[in-house]
Order: sequence, then structure tokens, then C-alpha cells
Amino acid sequence: MSKVYVFDHPLIQHKVTLIRSKDTGTKEFRALVDEVAGLMAFEITRDLPLQEVEIQTPVATAKSKVIAGKKLGIVPILRAGLGMVDGFLQLVPAAKVGHVGLYRDPETLKPVEYYVKLPTDVEERDFIVIDPMLATGGSAVEAINSLKTRGAKNIKFMCLIAAPEGVEILQQAHPDVDIYIAALDEKLNDHGYIVPGLGDAGDRLFGTK
Repeated sequence: MSKVYVFDHPLIQHKVTLIRSKDTGTKEFRALVDEVAGLMAFEITRDLPLQEVEIQTPVATAKSKVIAGKKLGIVPILRAGLGMVDGFLQLVPAAKVGHVGLYRDPETLKPVEYYVKLPTDVEERDFIVIDPMLATGGSAVEAINSLKTRGAKNIKFMCLIAAPEGVEILQQAHPDVDIYIAALDEKLNDHGYIVPGLGDAGDRLFGTK
């Protein structure tokens, strides 16, 4: 079964509180999501392998560490996942960005793929799928399905807010995908919204209703 990591860093928790507030406007909301994504990127890349190299400092020759050629890809789920991309890239500017677009079928209520664009070297990359919310789990499961059918083997999932129901669904569908969460909330309500949550992340990021 996949592991679930809930971040307890004070800066992350502080900023998530501001993100939740209904009084936080679009501009500040967008900036806060960006900042939290960067802080989460710091934690989620903790296990990247290192290799030793020799460099010349202004004073002497030194042996030091660099990331060992690991190829990373980040894949936002459209559209809300876009709000977390820049924060991640500030820490890992060499990462390539793919996209997965999904919409909810009005009759079946299940996510349907409408757009996928990934780096060409899918099998060689470690991917991090990002979305602000993990509610019912349907979109996350389908997005990871999209990556796996195209050859991705090493995948992580990262979100700001998750409901226990969504975590369980994602673990059952993809037991090899570890889940990284800024805050694990109480439950889903009857409309599939996370409680207490933060509302609709896409609408709050882009100023839509």
C-alpha cells in the first residue's frame, strides 16, 4: 500500500490557513498556493539521489554533491493544478511539465480524459502529479491511469487538501503511488466537497464562478 505523508511544517500550515479563508482574494490566494507548492516541492524531493563531484572554489578544490541526473516531470491536472506549477519550478527549474485534462461526465459523474501532453521520455522520468484538491479521488486516479498507459512507472501525487475518502480511493487504485498532502481534512459532504476544505480551487485561483 502506498504511503501518505501529511506535512506538519509550520510555514505550510500557516499558509494553508490563509488559503482556506473565504476572505482571501484571488491575487493573494494564487500567491499562497504558489508558495505552498514550493514548500511542498522541497519536501517531496527529499529522497532525490546525489552523486559526488569535484569542483574548484575560489579557495581550493572541493568534493561536493549534486543531484544524480534524475529526470523529473510534474503533471498538473487541468485546470486547478496549474496554480501549483510555478512554485514547484522555482525549486526544480529543470523539471519538464506535462498536462492532463479531465472533465466530469454529467451522466456518469466519472472523469473523462480530453487532453494529455507529456514529455517524450516518459519511461525515464519520475513524475509528480499535482492538484490542489483530492476529494472523491476520481480525477487523481484517472490522471495517473493516463500516465501509466503511456509508460510512466514512478509516480507521486501531491495536493494541498485531501479528504480521507479520496486518499482511500487513490490508494486502492494505485497502491504504488505515494501521496503528499499539506492538510488532511475531515470528510466529503453530500455534494463531494471537502469539509472544511477551501471551496472550489479552480474558481478561487482564476476568479471564476
